Amino acid sequence: MRNRRAWSATRTVVAGLACGVLALALPGAHASTGPGPTERTAPGDERTGRGDRNASVVIEWMRTADDTIDAEARTGPPESFIWQAYVSAAVYNAVVGVEGRFAPYKWDGRAHRPASSAAAAASAAHHVLRHHFPGAAPRLDAALADTLATVPDGEAEEEGVAFGKRAAAHIVALRRDDGRGASVPFPAPPSPGVWRPTPPGHQPFASAWMGRVRPLLLDSPGQFRPGPPPPLRSARYARDLHELAAYGGRTGSHRTPEQTDTARYFVALDLQGALGDHAARHGFGIAETARLYAAANTSQADAVIAAWDAKLHYGTWRPVTAIREADTDGNPATRPDRHWEPLLNTPAHPDYLSGHATMGGALMRMLTGILGTSRVDLRIRSVTTGATRHYHYADAYERDVVDARVWGGIHTRTADEAGAATGRQLAAWALRKYFRPLS
Repeated sequence: MRNRRAWSATRTVVAGLACGVLALALPGAHASTGPGPTERTAPGDERTGRGDRNASVVIEWMRTADDTIDAEARTGPPESFIWQAYVSAAVYNAVVGVEGRFAPYKWDGRAHRPASSAAAAASAAHHVLRHHFPGAAPRLDAALADTLATVPDGEAEEEGVAFGKRAAAHIVALRRDDGRGASVPFPAPPSPGVWRPTPPGHQPFASAWMGRVRPLLLDSPGQFRPGPPPPLRSARYARDLHELAAYGGRTGSHRTPEQTDTARYFVALDLQGALGDHAARHGFGIAETARLYAAANTSQADAVIAAWDAKLHYGTWRPVTAIREADTDGNPATRPDRHWEPLLNTPAHPDYLSGHATMGGALMRMLTGILGTSRVDLRIRSVTTGATRHYHYADAYERDVVDARVWGGIHTRTADEAGAATGRQLAAWALRKYFRPLS
């Protein structure tokens, strides 16, 4: 409710600043529907229910993946979700290849002898990470030895380790030559409405390859590319700029302290930790836990790819450029402010679509489908501020991530809302194809 009140105040001021332009529309809540609730087995089941001790292995290895990617790849969101998707997909295939229950991801591998799903999960994560980050091999080998020390020795452990290697090898082969890290130029020359490097660093287009990399779930990066953003001379464009000028600036902003906290909170989130916490609190079995991570991470990876596809295709300038050079946009309702600075440093890529908002829409739609309810119950810690927020429902998270990018001064509301809608659309499509319960 706090953000609804904050938004009401925002809308009142912006409407006045826009001199008669219609008040901004409140982002609508998304009522999610999807597959039925995930099946649960009775308490005490050693393999797949609330008594499953093996589910913690998946959580521990996804944390290991997070730490390894952070240390070795030296990238943060959104690039890190590509790597997380590789690891979680391999872990998922390894687990369901032993446990059954859910359809494997682009694979038909099955363990043909009794196997430990915990050993398979650890082995799969270990081998994907070791392949991509060989410098981390000593730490990864030690982590695998620690996990296997908790698994009873014998044929099931050995078969689990071997099957996990197979699952990892499949994902490594599947993602070979997928366009990751390729050189992708942004050739459009600077002109009104077109992106160009932004202050303070004036860096070139960062990670442009993400808009051309082969998706994990979708058929192509542009499968759900939305229509173009509003024309520079439109009332919607002017409305977006008025809101940013009023609420996104580093100084002289109409933001409340709470709105500033929200903008900073969303710079970087520990979503892997939030997924593990949800699975543990709700007593997920190992197959459910692996599915939760794989569905969330692959959908967010594809959301990044879809957002970067739109960034490359439309190449729209960022708010800091648009506001400073508003006298060149041909819109009589905008005015330049040569000294305007956003609250947050502007990332080095175009405005439309917002990557965070696209990921947020995809994550929430995927989770509501997987969980069978709009009550996502996520406790999410901000890596940036250290604060933890408890999101009970999907629409509250989506609303906050959209608002955060506007209040941070780095995205137009149009780029956020279109991004969230694109994310929901791609996740709804993916739910019909992937991570389905077996009959």
